[in-house]
Amino acid sequence: MDSPISEVKRFLFWDYPRAGWQYDVMVGLILAFIFLTPRDWFRDQPRANSVVMLPSERGETVFWMDAAQLSATPETARASAAATLLQARTGKKYRVVRLEPIVDSEQEIKGFMAFTTP
Repeated sequence: MDSPISEVKRFLFWDYPRAGWQYDVMVGLILAFIFLTPRDWFRDQPRANSVVMLPSERGETVFWMDAAQLSATPETARASAAATLLQARTGKKYRVVRLEPIVDSEQEIKGFMAFTTP
């Protein structure tokens, strides 16, 4: 009979023959963990990008920015905050010419369109 410490070592290092019952129990535990663990425990929900470059015309570059990125900024300073955020995200310096809020049917701001020039 093996000591409890050697059994723990065998369990941790998976030192059981492939056709043994211990191997089957370990595989069952792993599969139960994978399929029965709630997804919220790992917080791995997909997230959309908060800044997205959109196709544009006439030499302007247009970015869509999530409302959460600029909501804490006062309205008068949003253009400069948007330019700073764009430089941090893209590594290029942009001058924000126009910043338009995107609102839903209840007039709640959902995002911003930042029209820029290089």
